[in-house]
Amino acid sequence: MPDTNEHPLSAQDCLVALMIAVSASDENMRTAELVKIQSAVNMLPVFASYDIDRMKETAQVVFDLFEQEEGLDALFGLIRDNLPERLFETAYALACDVAAADGTLLEPELRLLEEIRYELNIDRLHAAAIERGARARHLT
Repeated sequence: MPDTNEHPLSAQDCLVALMIAVSASDENMRTAELVKIQSAVNMLPVFASYDIDRMKETAQVVFDLFEQEEGLDALFGLIRDNLPERLFETAYALACDVAAADGTLLEPELRLLEEIRYELNIDRLHAAAIERGARARHLT
């Protein structure tokens, strides 16, 4: 695993890490989810100054952490240390969009979204609105 003290995660890295974590949570990163991540990074203002070459490195950090017993806790520690609180709802919205991208929400994705809500202290009403928006955007 790269030394995150030497190369700390940017706020954008944290957002990318959460999206990748949601996609990988069911051990099957679907094309629709990967396209959603790529599209978010390419289009959203929060990623305007993001070095897209960091995505691969950030993904590797997530994969390395997921192989460890306490990896999810470590990931949330990195997120809390490096993501400004003003972007917590953005992070949850992006995570919901990735989870909804393939039209199916599996149990591991639902559990991870619940954990993200808890770890980022997302208000229940705000979470419901974010989830409803993601559902509405991904209906077929």
